[in-house]
Order: sequence, then structure tokens, then C-alpha cells
Amino acid sequence: MEQQILNKYIEAGKIAKDVVDWSKNLIKPDAKTLDIAESVENKIKEKAEIAFPVNISINNIAAHSTPSWNDESVIGESVVKIDLGVAVEGYIADTAYTIDLTGKYGKMLEANKAALENALKILKPDLKISEIGKVIEETIKSYGYKPIENLTGHQMEQYALHGGIAIPNVHTMDSKTLKEDMVIAIEPFATDGIGSVIETNKYEIYSLMQIKQVRMTEERNLLNYLEARKGMPFAKRWFKAIPEVKLNLILQDMINRSIIRKHGMFREKGNGIVSQFEHTAIITNDGAIITTL
Repeated sequence: MEQQILNKYIEAGKIAKDVVDWSKNLIKPDAKTLDIAESVENKIKEKAEIAFPVNISINNIAAHSTPSWNDESVIGESVVKIDLGVAVEGYIADTAYTIDLTGKYGKMLEANKAALENALKILKPDLKISEIGKVIEETIKSYGYKPIENLTGHQMEQYALHGGIAIPNVHTMDSKTLKEDMVIAIEPFATDGIGSVIETNKYEIYSLMQIKQVRMTEERNLLNYLEARKGMPFAKRWFKAIPEVKLNLILQDMINRSIIRKHGMFREKGNGIVSQFEHTAIITNDGAIITTL
């Protein structure tokens, strides 16, 4: 990897870590999820681009959960997952952490952290990705919990949050291997539920699929913005200046024409509590650089 590109990944990782450390003080039972999301995103924008809308997932919700523009919900005494992404010229750092405000799930969080740490330790070129999943699964199960089998980590490329291979959180027969200069997010989830998620019909996050001609001025403006972001995901609430009825029509038209795709919120299938921890790693010739540590 060129040193210039490596430096941008490392810069993104440092910003992400600083935002994580700063954001933990925001996670309180009486805090509004919307206030947290906007505060974290504004903090990222002080130094970089938002790689994707901040995810705030509560209790049995695992992923793709970001507040709506008029969301009045508060965190409450819950298990809170914060997943955030920072992009420096499109080079992304993706990281996540969990805070238990109930005081009941410390062992689950410990299992989740250990799984992530154990997976990071074995990263190297030519490692089968199935081995990563095996380590994560064995670690989480050794604590008496389950990994979520149908959520994965992922490879990242410039402006592409999910580019290339998926990194399993359970042992698989996948023979794909890590290669030098790959950038990957290791993203284990632990649960006391069934160990899988289902997609709900709540949609607040979208991403660009392809550019096509559109008619309405607001639709053209939205598309120009998405093109400038080069496909990185966006939140519906980022466009609250557009009347909601009109925005819904625009988004649905763009979905129908395969210009954008919607990403439904994921809930644990057995309504179990879910935790999540994540770091970004760059594979090197003798191991890995963890950019978000």
C-alpha cells in the first residue's frame, strides 16, 4: 500500500478513536438518540467525512438503526451499541462499541471484547477468513453466549464500506484468505438470544446504487449530493429541509428505479440482547495495523 494511502487510513482511524472516546460521555439514560447521533456526526465533520450514518442500536436491535429526523426516543437503561465511520478522502475507519446501562450484561460485553481481541491477534496474509469466524464463535460460546451468524465483518475499499469479502463471525467452510493491503472491519456481535437477526420494515439508512436521470429539482439535488459522496450511505434525516411527504416520494421513486437501496433495521430473531464491538485492520506482510485502537 502506498504510504500516502496508508496515512489516510491511519488518520481516519485516529479520528474515529477520538470520536469514540469523546462520545462515551454522551451515553446516558436520559439522552435522546437523535441528539447523540447528531452530536457524533457533527464531531466527525469537524475533521473528516461521515462514512455512514451513526448507528445507535438498543437492546435487541443489532444494526442499521439510526434515528429519524423527529425522533424523541431516549436511551433509557439499556444496552447501547454505537457504530460510527470516518472517511478521509474516502479511506474509511469503521468502529463500534457497546455500553451496558443496565448493569446486567457485563459478561456478554466481556465475551464480545475477547472475541474481537482474539480475532485481531491472528490477522495475517493468507489466513483463511473461516479461521477468524472460528475464533470469534469459540470465544463467545466459551462465555455462554452466541455469535450472530448472519451478520459479518467486511472488507473496505476507497468510498466502499462493503467492498470485496465478508468476514464471518462463525466458523464456515469459506476458503477465501486475507491478502496484504486488505482493509477489513472485524465486527463480532454477541447475544443471549437465538444467534441470528431478521430485517425489520424500519428504514432510515439508504445508499446509492447507480446514477440515472431524474426530473424533480429536489431529486436532482439529492442525487448530486449522493454522487459527491461517491456511494457512501446516507440517512433520511439528513434531508429534513425537504417536506417529509415529498422526501418519501423522492426516495421511493429512486428505490423503484434502482437508483438507491434501502437498508432495514436488524433485530435479533429471538429478541435477545445484542452487543457489538468493532475495529478496522490493515493487513500487512507480518500481521495487521489496527487503525481504530
